[in-house]
Amino acid sequence: MKIGTIGAGRIAKAFTKHAANAGYNVIMSNKSGTDALDATVKTFGSKVKAGTVDEASEADIILLSIPWTEVSEVLHKKKSWNGKIILDSTNAISFPSFKPLDLGEKTSSEIVAAAAQGARVVKAFNTIEAATLASDPNEGKGKRVVVISGDDAAAKAEVLQLLDKMGFAGIDLGSLASGGKLQGFGGPFTGNNIIKILK
Repeated sequence: MKIGTIGAGRIAKAFTKHAANAGYNVIMSNKSGTDALDATVKTFGSKVKAGTVDEASEADIILLSIPWTEVSEVLHKKKSWNGKIILDSTNAISFPSFKPLDLGEKTSSEIVAAAAQGARVVKAFNTIEAATLASDPNEGKGKRVVVISGDDAAAKAEVLQLLDKMGFAGIDLGSLASGGKLQGFGGPFTGNNIIKILK
């Protein structure tokens, strides 16, 4: 299985580190082009390559990790995402105030799913601070929790398997509507480092 990232910021780097350590091949991309990523990808070893957004979009699982203002344009560039899994790590917030945007009745991931025609969207990696996410998922006598939500059961099962291989404990919060609200910026999971104690 190949993984791509659209975006190469702190969350994408933390995610890529764990994915590469778990043995996955990763294509990192950003809007600045491959040359801007050469130094970054070298820090992760041979499993990680720089690519274009189009190349990253052809992966089996794609981490979406870009500012909210860029989401619609990036996702609408493809007419169909052909059943690919998009891990939505975005947060619909305004800068520099860091306040949640008013999206009406929809959660941000429902909006992402509507824009990414044909994709199976799973909300993940948006609630943990980047430095914490980048650290060892094993903490004390447990594993760091990554919460997810989505409307496709098979896609969520695949993401939970990915999280397990990366060393995290995945917890399914439900649909993009119900779980997405819990994961929304300013919600009960924002900024919380939750550890699942192993028996």
